[in-house]
Amino acid sequence: MVSATLKTRLEAVDAPAQPATLHPIKASLPTCSGEERHPPPRLDTPYPERTYRVQPGELVNRIVPPLLGLALLVGLWYLVSVSSGSGIPTPLQTWQQAQAIFADPFYQNGPNDQGIGWNVLMSLQRVGMGFGLAALVGIPLGFAIGRFDFLGRMFNPIISLLRPVSPLAWLPIGLLVFKGANPAAIWTIFICSIWPMVINTAVGVQRVPQDYLNVARVLDLSEWKVITRILLPAVLPYMLTGVRLAVGTAWLVIVAAEMLTGGVGIGFWVWDEWNNLNVTNIIVAIFVIGTVGLVLEQALIKLATAFTFEEVKS
Repeated sequence: MVSATLKTRLEAVDAPAQPATLHPIKASLPTCSGEERHPPPRLDTPYPERTYRVQPGELVNRIVPPLLGLALLVGLWYLVSVSSGSGIPTPLQTWQQAQAIFADPFYQNGPNDQGIGWNVLMSLQRVGMGFGLAALVGIPLGFAIGRFDFLGRMFNPIISLLRPVSPLAWLPIGLLVFKGANPAAIWTIFICSIWPMVINTAVGVQRVPQDYLNVARVLDLSEWKVITRILLPAVLPYMLTGVRLAVGTAWLVIVAAEMLTGGVGIGFWVWDEWNNLNVTNIIVAIFVIGTVGLVLEQALIKLATAFTFEEVKS
């Protein structure tokens, strides 16, 4: 009897220990505030995948209103074209002509006979050069005007006097100074694009909280660090708004400037089609100008949204 008992105990000692099975604690843990705190999830438990679905009502609200607006525009256009003898082509005739134009948009039959693609690219090149020069001058000038009160009082009368002037009024000055149509058009873009950037940048600098500048003064930061570490992040939304307004204004002005200066460009293309009494091509060019302007604006809105914490609204 004793040997049997000892044998049973020895077998129990020599048996390998079975690993203990850990079960998740189901009971919630109390906290000092009396609320229940649930234990953290186990590491081996997969998290459920999150799926983002657009509700049908939201999808309808996004798609239906723009489609109704376009249908209203086409309907009014059709009524005007068929009810009056003004010679305005119908939407179907314009669509057929647009297909013929964009079948070969980059053809070249001489310096004054080129496809609409080359004309748009040339206009964009002029806008880019004039706008780039305006940004190089306008943004630093806006920082200086907003940062130093003396410069602000000095430049405010000049800006108030020159800003309301029509951009096309500067075109003869450009022709007189630069002796050429292309630099004169770039000069016109420059002079009309600089004001939104100067004004918006200066307003952004002036609206920086004074506490930020006081801290910079206590820390004895240099002017360069004040601009790059404090002013630039705070002014960036205002500055990008000025850039967006400047690009829109530049694209509006380049069409009128090219009508007067001639050469290759979407504005000259419109004027040349008017001389040929080709109204259908003019309507196609109007839609092209609007589409390019819309793309530029949306691209700058995306850029502003990427560099700011707040959502930029168009």
